[in-house]
Amino acid sequence: MDAETHELIAGYALDALDPDDEARVRELLATSEEAREELRALSEVTAAMATATSGPSPRPELRGRILDAARAEPPTVVSLEAHRRSRMVPVLGAVAAIAAVAALALGIWGVSASNDLDDARAALERQQAAAVVLADPGSRTVDLEAGDGRLVVGDDGAAVLVLDGMEPAPSGKTYEVWVSDGGAPVRAGVFDGAGTRDVVPVEGTVDPGSVVLVTVEQAGGVDAPTADPIVASQPV
Repeated sequence: MDAETHELIAGYALDALDPDDEARVRELLATSEEAREELRALSEVTAAMATATSGPSPRPELRGRILDAARAEPPTVVSLEAHRRSRMVPVLGAVAAIAAVAALALGIWGVSASNDLDDARAALERQQAAAVVLADPGSRTVDLEAGDGRLVVGDDGAAVLVLDGMEPAPSGKTYEVWVSDGGAPVRAGVFDGAGTRDVVPVEGTVDPGSVVLVTVEQAGGVDAPTADPIVASQPV
């Protein structure tokens, strides 16, 4: 699939195209199984990102204020043709920004309204970075030797783990991500596990020849792995 088609389908998955581009994608989806599969994959990842923020439900009045603010925002539509002409704003950067807004609209009320707001902002930044990697047609997919899912790595070494079926971490535990280039593994983030699909940005960069691992560790993470990995990528 060429880069332009990938961009169109990514924008369609985020409901971010103008009417002309939407019509192009619908025609493509009607005739191409490859395009339909691409849309299914992107839609699943987008949904996982949008619900990635978890936590206690806020008071009804807080949720109402958040929804009112979201509804007040003008609709954002990306014209891919306009971006292709100007080349001043990368299309995929716009798509990533829309993904972050979607995550805010759908997930932020799962965060308590006190100090956790900082955590919400950090989570949205991570999801935006993940969207850039996942939507970039230049990124490559690396299979896993252990675990169910894939590792997606951008040209600059930014990487995202897309994992299926990771049950929530046991009480008092967390999943910790590591990057290993053959030496001591380097910490690269923690996550709790959603039970369905997790989209996990890998902190730092993943260089050629490195592998990405996931272990079960004490809540908050540790400085060095204490258990065998339950997820392991093939070398990048």
